Amino acid sequence: MRLRSLLGAALLGLAPGIARPTLQAPPRLSQTGLYAAPGLVAARNLAYAPQYPLWTDGAAKARWLHLPAGTAIDGRDEAAWVFPVGTKAWKEFAFQGRKVETRLLWKTGPRTWVLATYAWNAEQTDAFLVPEEGRPGAVDLGAGARHDLPSRADCRTCHGQGQVDLLGLTALQLSPDRDPGALHGEPVPPGGVTLRELVARRLLVGARPDLLTRPPRILADNPTTRAILGYLAGNCAACHRPERPLTGLDLDLRPSGGEAEVPALRTTVGRPSLYQTPGAPRAPRIQPGDPGRSTLLHRMASRRPASQMPPLGTALPDTEALARLRAWIAALPPAAVSP
Repeated sequence: MRLRSLLGAALLGLAPGIARPTLQAPPRLSQTGLYAAPGLVAARNLAYAPQYPLWTDGAAKARWLHLPAGTAIDGRDEAAWVFPVGTKAWKEFAFQGRKVETRLLWKTGPRTWVLATYAWNAEQTDAFLVPEEGRPGAVDLGAGARHDLPSRADCRTCHGQGQVDLLGLTALQLSPDRDPGALHGEPVPPGGVTLRELVARRLLVGARPDLLTRPPRILADNPTTRAILGYLAGNCAACHRPERPLTGLDLDLRPSGGEAEVPALRTTVGRPSLYQTPGAPRAPRIQPGDPGRSTLLHRMASRRPASQMPPLGTALPDTEALARLRAWIAALPPAAVSP
């Protein structure tokens, strides 16, 4: 775990001197404002489900968003909403029906956030703040694999430094035009919100006028490609996009970027990889028709710290996604290679 944390931080160029917020995370989850009573989520907290969820060792998840009264999300940039001070977002993780951890992102100032992980007790009555260094190997997943409760550095690695990204809260992720083929897709939870509810309740302002008549959707030649691009967007594009420090790799896994070509295809299909796949020298990131010579697939399947992608957050490969990706790559014609 320690090696993965250091590797992830190094890859993302995290600065050691991140400003600390004045406010600190409460010691108990029950003190964060999530619940109105034990086990009862407060009505002011909005349930939601991104249509392209992040893979986390097969955990079942629940998510809630809180916006302070009288505030709204600035939605002028569909890919990077600006949340008001006081925003809180929680994500609960459960394995085999038991809650294991709940993570909190709390915006305490214009550029300050509290990021915290809470570990649930055996009685399932409350969760308690995990130390800053996290809790490696806290959950037994079987077959020798263990799930880590993330450190603050791990949280920053994925969510950013000063301007934290709420990765599941974008116009695409909450689009009412949901992808029925999305990998690990979840229904909108009862009483949950999509763009429709946020706009109707004026909790999202500044968005384009036709946001609801032309909601965000990944444009692809077929449903399989749409689902694959969505998976890469939800699991990889948080780091692999122009705004992140990995720009020198020329690897952009967003499904759209304003140009005619799809960045996630333009920068992978037939493109050389700096990483050398064992047994497949000079393999490109994606080799049409040949999954075995596709570096992207190899790195997603690996759980070696030096080659695993994403580098943090999972102990188990996503076998369903790997099978779908393998079949998709095998079906790509040679003409798919970008010039």
